[in-house]
Amino acid sequence: MTLIERTLEAAGPPSPSAAGGQRWSTRLRSRPGSLMVAPALVFVAVVFAYPVLRMFVLSVTNMPAGQASSWYSNYEWYLTSGSQMNILRRTFVISAWITVSCFVLGFPYAYLMTRVGTRARLLMTGAVMLPFWSNLVVRTYAWVILLSDVGPLQAFLRSMGIHAPTLLGNVAGMTIGATQVLLPFFVLPVYAGLQGIDRRLLDAAVSLGASPGRAFRKVYLPLAVPGIMAGSTLVFVLSLGFYFTPALLGSPKQSMISQQIVQQTNALLAFGRGGAMALVLLASTLLILGAAALVTRRHTRALGIGGGR
Repeated sequence: MTLIERTLEAAGPPSPSAAGGQRWSTRLRSRPGSLMVAPALVFVAVVFAYPVLRMFVLSVTNMPAGQASSWYSNYEWYLTSGSQMNILRRTFVISAWITVSCFVLGFPYAYLMTRVGTRARLLMTGAVMLPFWSNLVVRTYAWVILLSDVGPLQAFLRSMGIHAPTLLGNVAGMTIGATQVLLPFFVLPVYAGLQGIDRRLLDAAVSLGASPGRAFRKVYLPLAVPGIMAGSTLVFVLSLGFYFTPALLGSPKQSMISQQIVQQTNALLAFGRGGAMALVLLASTLLILGAAALVTRRHTRALGIGGGR
């Protein structure tokens, strides 16, 4: 029997309030609530389905002059272009760096939110929500000033005798700016997941002989994986389509796929190629979402939580 299984057994049955919540949840699921959300689902389907369908039609009908007229020509051009594939790979790498940065900063912050009192938690929640209260353009231009070679950050580092490399116009600048924008999208799902973990499980693990560190690694972290996966997936998917922040903090040599799509549609008027690139990105995003959901479901099933099927 693993440590987490023994911990769950030692922790005993759920509290009466938790059992009551489960019964209430069962009653809600038994009602025909799908009829209530049907209009919203229809609206979302129409709003999202039409643009995607329109992009697909353009990608198979709108061909640049001199290009072969096969319906898949735009996809063939994109998938066989070495430079475009390099940009797509770079987009995934930068998005991965942004996700890792959000994890390194966001997980300790979300964990601390579960350990402090109500007043401090409200202050921490307000602090993490600050990016939603200011304009993205203003924040990005602020980072341009902060990260420039003559900005206050570089001046401070030079005063400390540290000769830091240039932080503007490269992957480092894009990662810093995007992390600041996307950090709330990681912290909030992770905090929601951590808040639902019963702290008595850690006490039970310690009472069974595990050290506090081992109890945290073997009991707490596995239970936190669903929240971490939700936050990481959300940040990664959002960063794949980021445009404004990479355009200002990066450089043309470090461009991402969103910038290439804008160039194809706005500068070159190649709407078919832009549509093909966007649909390839959409397909990649759906694959990532499906893989993340599958991993999370298998993990929760292995732990015996969540009731994943």
